[in-house]
Amino acid sequence: MPAPTPRTRTLAVCGTLVTALLAVAALAPLPFSVAQPGITANVLGEYQGEPVITVEGDGDPAGDDRASRGELLATTIAATAPETTVRLADVVSGWFDTDRAVLPRDSVYPVGDDPAEIEEHTSAQMRESQDVAVTAALGELGLSEDEVEVELRLADVGGPSAGLLFALGIIDKIDGEDLTGGRTIAGTGTIDADGDVGPVGGVPLKTQAAKRDGATVFLVPEAECDAARTELPDGLRLVPVTTLDGALDALRALRDGGRVPAC
Repeated sequence: MPAPTPRTRTLAVCGTLVTALLAVAALAPLPFSVAQPGITANVLGEYQGEPVITVEGDGDPAGDDRASRGELLATTIAATAPETTVRLADVVSGWFDTDRAVLPRDSVYPVGDDPAEIEEHTSAQMRESQDVAVTAALGELGLSEDEVEVELRLADVGGPSAGLLFALGIIDKIDGEDLTGGRTIAGTGTIDADGDVGPVGGVPLKTQAAKRDGATVFLVPEAECDAARTELPDGLRLVPVTTLDGALDALRALRDGGRVPAC
């Protein structure tokens, strides 16, 4: 058997180093989180045994007596906890799995890795989102917070992404016009006090959660139409929105057989 040449020995050494590096990379923790479709919650109904939206006051809160025939689903994503170790195999699997996504950990947990700090941050975002949704909804109806008292309850959901659905649910509860038309309608989007709708992230996973839980229509911030088309479930209709006014117009058109915008 001939003796190995210098080139052969060099290739063998390089091969060993590459193998060792790959082994280290496979075992090393990476700064990512793996996300998947999360829960949905019907803002017109109950969650964990309590009504999500309660309205009291002098503003003709007719919705309690004329309940909507359909559902408005706020959607979420579920991500691995900040202390969970994500390795190369998880990242590769997430890239090829249509119902999971690999996200930079800092984008999921911008305030750090401490669970208590994260919970405080997301809870604060949710409270602010709820307050703004109430302001936007009452402004749309020409009512003040002195006339109507709105209480929102949605445990286990943090962040601002349910703002649009909260505002729509409040309007449906007070006005009693049945915005859903009997459909199960899901969506996502932040909202500000003027009724402008903003993007949220994680939309492809949220559309999957919506379809899983029976939705046929998904309200999406217009800026995220392209993202929403990614892995869009069959039978789920995308409706782009930029404002609360626009979302209301789209729902009424959908209910009444009018022209509905599309991504």
